[in-house]
Amino acid sequence: MNPNLRLIVDTDTAGDDVTSLLMGLLWPGVRIEAITTVMGNIPVEQCTANALTTVETAGRGGEVPVYQGCDRPLLRPLVQAAYVHGADGMGESSFPPPRHRAEAEHAANAIVRLLSEHPGELELVAHGPLTNLAVAYMLDPSIVRKVKKVWVMGGSCHFRGNITATAEFNFYVDPEAARIVFQAGFPIVMIGWDICCRNALVGGEDLDRLQAIDTPTARFYRQVNRKALAFNRANGLDGVTHPDSVTMAMAIRPELMQRSQRCQVEIECQSEANRGFSAVDTRPAPENTPAWTGGERTSAEVCLEADYGLFYRMLTAVLSGDFREFE
Repeated sequence: MNPNLRLIVDTDTAGDDVTSLLMGLLWPGVRIEAITTVMGNIPVEQCTANALTTVETAGRGGEVPVYQGCDRPLLRPLVQAAYVHGADGMGESSFPPPRHRAEAEHAANAIVRLLSEHPGELELVAHGPLTNLAVAYMLDPSIVRKVKKVWVMGGSCHFRGNITATAEFNFYVDPEAARIVFQAGFPIVMIGWDICCRNALVGGEDLDRLQAIDTPTARFYRQVNRKALAFNRANGLDGVTHPDSVTMAMAIRPELMQRSQRCQVEIECQSEANRGFSAVDTRPAPENTPAWTGGERTSAEVCLEADYGLFYRMLTAVLSGDFREFE
């Protein structure tokens, strides 16, 4: 358990981003200090509306501030994924506009301010393109030493991509931002698309059991993920993918990460064919073993295996509202 966990969640709110936010908003003992939105799956304005809607659905409207951030990558035209999640990012649900509004402060400024006000106390869960965090770092490089940990859903470790043969979507959208963040020295834990496919794909009877849960939260979950489920099934993945939720779950229960390795991670920015590819160096050299703790080559702790059973039980607890197993 990660007691008294305090988070900033940076998100391009669509589909499983919503599930991840629900987990953070509803899990006992977790405090989300702020939600920051970034373009990615859909335009940032819609990401912000979706974050506010999710906060309200969780019964936290007006309590958790939402800050809107970057509306485009650092150097490239915006690539989006409405074809996966629907134009609204919420399964074409046409939810009414949220009752609350985002804060006036830009997300990157909010990240700098919050980390400076609470040095060493806040962890950041990033499950969108890393543009906001890269801009925050450029505004104030000292935040590298002020954040307790950065959980990054992005990249892929020796595994296929989900937007190209080699690239995961978040790193593909803004590879320059990902490179800046990984080279800055943040205390990063990287959870890649490989972990999602191997340890956080919920299908078959497990998905049937989730679909049978009849609570407002579970109905909301089904609604916002229905387009992504149809997309997955048409593309060889029989179930709901949970890249963002497994990242949040790991921040809440670090024991969910069963195996990891401290590695150098390089993000490809030059090759158009391999744009956004995450080159993870897992070779068994001394500088790439889990026990090695020094030097600039260490850019991330990379998750290599996660506990699907624990993740599924956590997801069930969130959707059912029954957290007794975890008390």
